[in-house]
Amino acid sequence: MKSWDEFKSKDAEEFRKDAETHAKNTGIKVNPDKSAVDTIIKGMFKNKKEKGELYCPCRIVTGDKKKDSEIICPCVFHRGEVELEGHCRCFLFVSK
Repeated sequence: MKSWDEFKSKDAEEFRKDAETHAKNTGIKVNPDKSAVDTIIKGMFKNKKEKGELYCPCRIVTGDKKKDSEIICPCVFHRGEVELEGHCRCFLFVSK
């Protein structure tokens, strides 16, 4: 498994596999709603094309590279959000 900081998939299928592995390794899971996940992934790859990184589509990219590095999926907030709310903000990751 890639380290959390190296989670930079080349395409949507690789991203889906990396997300599943990441979720398994961290005790959470990927949202079972495939349609929702497809929409989230599409948004991330749109951000990759337009802004250069796989930024979470539910977060605002500020242009400050250091600050924005926190919102590259999986963002630094996802595990805490899953723990507190049962899902991350964009609903990619959910509790088991």
